[in-house]
Amino acid sequence: MSINSLLERPIPLVQAVRLIPRRRAGRKCNVATMYRWTTLGCRGIKLEFTQVGGCQCTSREALQRFFERLTAQSAGEPIPEPLPRARAADVRRAERVLDAAGI
Repeated sequence: MSINSLLERPIPLVQAVRLIPRRRAGRKCNVATMYRWTTLGCRGIKLEFTQVGGCQCTSREALQRFFERLTAQSAGEPIPEPLPRARAADVRRAERVLDAAGI
C-alpha cells in the first residue's frame, strides 16, 4: 500500500528512522529495519511507503497507522484498515485543493 503524497508529506526512510523511539539500551532503530518493514513487514503488517525516484519514503501518518495496526494485533483487536471510501474522499479533497491552487 502506498502513501498519498498529495495529503501526506513524504519523508525518506533514512530520515524517518529518527522519528522512531529509541529501542533496547537506548539504541536507535536501524534504517535496514525500516526497509524491512516496507517489504516484509513486521508480524505480517507492512509500513506504507512511496517510491520517489530511487528513494523510498514514508510519512508520519503512515508510521502512526503502522504502529496502530501492530498495537491492535498485539492486543488481539481487529486490525484497522483504511476504508476505500475514505481514501477516495481524500483524493477528491486533494484534487479540489489543487484545482483551487490552479495546479
